[in-house]
Amino acid sequence: MTQTLSRRSGGQILVDALRIHGVKRAFCVPGESYLAVLDALYDAREAIDLVVCRQEGGAAYMAEAHGKLTGEPGICFVTRGPGATNAAVGVHTAFQDSSPMILFIGQVARDQQYREAFQEVDFRQMYGPLAKWVVQIDDTRRIPELLSQAFHRAVNGRPGPVVVALPEDMLTEMAEVADAGPFKRVPMTPAAEQMTALQDTLKQAERPLMVLGGSGWDSQSVRDIQLFAQQQDLPVAASFRCQDLFDNRHPNYAGDLGFAASAQLTAAVKDADLLLVVGSRMGEVSSGGYTTLDIPVPKQTLVHVHQGIEELGRVYQPALAINSSMSSFAAMAAQLAPASRKGRGEWTRALNEHYRRNLQCPASPGDVQMAEIIGWLNQRLPDDAILTNGAGNYAVWLQRFYQYRHYRTQLGPTNGSMGYGVPSAVSAKLNCPDRVVVSFSGDGCFLMNGQEIATAAQYGANVVFVVVNNGMYGTIRMHQERNYPGRVSGTELHNPEFSRLAQAYGLHGEVVSKTCEFAPAFERCLKASSPSLIEVRIDPEALTPRLSLTQIREQARKP
Repeated sequence: MTQTLSRRSGGQILVDALRIHGVKRAFCVPGESYLAVLDALYDAREAIDLVVCRQEGGAAYMAEAHGKLTGEPGICFVTRGPGATNAAVGVHTAFQDSSPMILFIGQVARDQQYREAFQEVDFRQMYGPLAKWVVQIDDTRRIPELLSQAFHRAVNGRPGPVVVALPEDMLTEMAEVADAGPFKRVPMTPAAEQMTALQDTLKQAERPLMVLGGSGWDSQSVRDIQLFAQQQDLPVAASFRCQDLFDNRHPNYAGDLGFAASAQLTAAVKDADLLLVVGSRMGEVSSGGYTTLDIPVPKQTLVHVHQGIEELGRVYQPALAINSSMSSFAAMAAQLAPASRKGRGEWTRALNEHYRRNLQCPASPGDVQMAEIIGWLNQRLPDDAILTNGAGNYAVWLQRFYQYRHYRTQLGPTNGSMGYGVPSAVSAKLNCPDRVVVSFSGDGCFLMNGQEIATAAQYGANVVFVVVNNGMYGTIRMHQERNYPGRVSGTELHNPEFSRLAQAYGLHGEVVSKTCEFAPAFERCLKASSPSLIEVRIDPEALTPRLSLTQIREQARKP
């Protein structure tokens, strides 16, 4: 089809390309280096919702969460230099979480490069290890071509972040160029002989374990993989912060391989005669610091299914490697004939029973019992509620005691990035305004991106923000007590009154200092006409579900 070429600025060509690729929302912190794009977005304001954030790290987290939640590339615009360095935290999260994302960075003019001009950074060097691809568009006429490549790279294979640098003068330059078409996903399907080999392997297994993780899933593939697990009578574990890939109430569910993993599940990974890893990389956390599988050849028969060909054989040599999209593999796996072996049902039931027992928790020090609060939320929240969290010991209660029932009800950074809980929740609520969204943060975690509650208030994203306040960087304090007991250094915090801080932003604020106060406070938050925040003040001794601070210190001091 012949296109009628019109003379457009680089900024206009770029925004036209975003519309062609189906972009409906973008996150940004404005900068003078990409004013031409902002001007073009003004004319596209009915088609593309531009969400203005308060710090580039928050904007990048929102874009990453959008990609994780929807499977479509999250779009973020930031300015050069400080803006780009602030945004790096979201790009690193997208890389390790395999979330499709495109970060656009305004850049110095082309005639000023390599002089250390104002805020100049070579983004190809800076972002090279953090992204799937980094490109600088120096020719206005190549914008459609290179944006097409950026979208295709972000979503295909192992999804991830792409960084695109935009010299300021390139965006104002006029050009006549044809637009590219919308990006397309390239499906990857297992070979028939690979599925036959998998079926033969399943027939021989007496203690199989399937581990689910990674990205590239959708609702149908999650349903298909659950059907496969039922038909094959397979116990199923979720890799770190991927619990929403399998109904946690299902009798085949065995728990998650995160920091709250039970000793029984860790032992099951080691004792399994077949380990079917679908989507997960079995990284440091999910492998217990690379201890549950021998490297490079595991003693378990390893079948590894992954979208990224570069991941197959990268750390572990699998007996069977399958390079496939999650949807293709799950659909074909659901069609395999049942291959249950005698005794496999007992193995599956035993692992499920261990998981259910791990939902029980001894009382923690203090008047607030976080396990009871999470247990109440488990009963109160609808199945499609979205829960988000950043990094910190507070998240262990959520990971261990909440049961995820539906796909994409969990947003948590597998790279352990603090400050994620607030902006990811804002992004989730903007995408799913009719669903309940609850954000969890520790006191240290919250103040890394807490300013984004202003973004929530500005756009009417009525999230319930929960801040678990124990007056310390709890995770670091835990490690400090284990390695240097009693020598507290650099982990104490002096906090504001978070509920009053929230009120200053226009949010509804609550304080909870006893377990019984949480439920009525939460109900008031749900009824509020604005975003809301609950400050949960817990005893500093309640450092983990299993051990108090004093117990950790005393254990460390034992000879």
